[in-house]
Amino acid sequence: MANRDNHYEAAFEEYLRQRGVPYVAVDEGRRSLLADGESLKSLDFIVSSRGPITWLVDVKGRRFPSGDEQKQYWKNWSTRDDLRSLAQWEQLFGEGFCALFVFAYNIVGDRAPLPPERLFEHRGGLYGFVAVSLAEYAAHSRPISPRWDTVAVPAAEFRRLARPMDELLVGGWAGR
Repeated sequence: MANRDNHYEAAFEEYLRQRGVPYVAVDEGRRSLLADGESLKSLDFIVSSRGPITWLVDVKGRRFPSGDEQKQYWKNWSTRDDLRSLAQWEQLFGEGFCALFVFAYNIVGDRAPLPPERLFEHRGGLYGFVAVSLAEYAAHSRPISPRWDTVAVPAAEFRRLARPMDELLVGGWAGR
């Protein structure tokens, strides 16, 4: 079961439901253990597309913009553990599965990551869902905090790589 206390994941799940997209919400209550004892962070959703690829989705909720004093757009940080775990899930599932970060932006200002017709309203909030394949995200990410072991893709590069989620649901990922 998806974490329905997390409004970003709840909005994404409702987005999929309203579009009739087949998906499985993954129980995030515990980390998974592999045979060798390695612990993996759970992914959030397994999402079917009309194309040949099934998406292994990790939802990253962010405000758009973030910050009070200085408005910051396109925040896209993640932890190295997220990258390692998602890569392992992709390897375990094998061919036909592609790991994907979906950045669920909760629109809190007068700008948005997508045009108005591509935004999604859920429980009084407005969301924009953009996706970046794990392979592209990992290739372009840079460390931002050694203490928290986090990485991010520079904003201009992220904007170039990110695709509206609805584009991925109707076909495959050209950059895979």
